[in-house]
Amino acid sequence: MLINLIVDLIIGAVSGWLITTLMHMDSSNMIFNCCLGLFGGIVAGFLGGLLGIGANGLIGSIIFSVCGGCLAVWAYRKWIKN
Repeated sequence: MLINLIVDLIIGAVSGWLITTLMHMDSSNMIFNCCLGLFGGIVAGFLGGLLGIGANGLIGSIIFSVCGGCLAVWAYRKWIKN
């Protein structure tokens, strides 16, 4: 149980760093980046479940989180932040 939480936080941190690099965001707030990566994993998991696809393994989870996070950042920039 605790190891899954630690792995999820590591995946969130790595994918958050990748999201900030890919989307040209401010990389000074690592906690926000980690939360963004975790949120991206949730978004990607939800959309992947609707489409019938999923991530297997550590690399697949990171890729899924990065894709979901980029989608979330794009949606935020498009509709919320004008």
